[in-house]
Amino acid sequence: PVNGGITLAFEKHMNKILEVDMENMVAVVQPGVINKDLQRHVESLGLFYPPDPASEEYSTLGGNVSENAGGMRAAKYGITKDYVMALRAVRANGDIIRAGKRTIKDVAGYNIAGILTGSEGTLAVITEITLKLIPKPKYVKSYMGIFPSVEDAMRAVFKSLASGANPVAMEFMDSLVVQALKEKLGVELPEDAGALLIGDVDGNVIEEVDFQLQMLQESFEANGAQAFVVAEDQEGRDKLWYARRNASPSITIYGSKKLNEDISVPRSMLPEALKKIYAIGEKYGFKVPCFGHAGDGNIHVNVMVDGSDPEQLEKGHEAIIEIFEMVVEMGGTLSGEHGIGTSKAPFMNIAFTPQEIQLFKDIKAAFDPNHILNPGKMGL
Repeated sequence: PVNGGITLAFEKHMNKILEVDMENMVAVVQPGVINKDLQRHVESLGLFYPPDPASEEYSTLGGNVSENAGGMRAAKYGITKDYVMALRAVRANGDIIRAGKRTIKDVAGYNIAGILTGSEGTLAVITEITLKLIPKPKYVKSYMGIFPSVEDAMRAVFKSLASGANPVAMEFMDSLVVQALKEKLGVELPEDAGALLIGDVDGNVIEEVDFQLQMLQESFEANGAQAFVVAEDQEGRDKLWYARRNASPSITIYGSKKLNEDISVPRSMLPEALKKIYAIGEKYGFKVPCFGHAGDGNIHVNVMVDGSDPEQLEKGHEAIIEIFEMVVEMGGTLSGEHGIGTSKAPFMNIAFTPQEIQLFKDIKAAFDPNHILNPGKMGL
């Protein structure tokens, strides 16, 4: 703990899937259940829990709820908050509360479950989670669009979605990431790719899947795509997704330390946002490889510096501040899914007015007047 105290760890003794209600398509779990374990369990029953953060193999559902975790499938299926129906939690004074119901509709009282979701453990200790499930789609195919430039790729993102395409995921990698994957991991990718868009489409009839792919191909090609590749089988899908899942570790060829932020902007602002991010990197003399969830406007920005050079670290953080200011001016946010924690807490005043920050503090005081739960997180 940053400020002393104790750490509550639920993964050993509160790690059970308590119930899967097939009739109402609901799962009740303890906070220490691993995300992927729930996915596998409900899929064996023909159901589906879509939120899939990159940490799905080891992150817990309690942590996912506390962070309001996203993932690659957010473009179509949304994020954790869209599946939280009810919570049981313990307040700092020991009171046990229940928030929400396992009903589709519930407008009685304040949405306390919504307030607790994404609160980063600052308001209460979550001890039980009721999650919405949906039927598992029968068919999935993967695709890759190859573009000459980032601007072309980002324009294809919002224009294809606005035209009615509904992909499960639409992931983005720029040319710096493509080069890093080739150099560090030997991944076979197009030599002249300025940017790649990789994703999935799904559906319950194969014609629906193929129609979605056709829509994406037409839109991508209308916005400058050089090629459109479809992976029909699991081996092909794994090959496409291997590149995206290894984007983050590959970029260390550009610097020993990455200052990684997960900014999010309205999708239509993606071309302009990335143009300005690269300009800020050039201003400070840093490579800034970018990748992420373009389908929902969430980009992972990586300012690459020499971690042993204090001057570079200082300039890198100055570049991050400029990026934050630019993103907020565009109507975006400091964090699309990673949360604020302590590292982004000093920048909350960029995104929120003093009155808004005071409201956060008032809510914190109402739940936890003695400030014993995750003190200092989010600057509260």
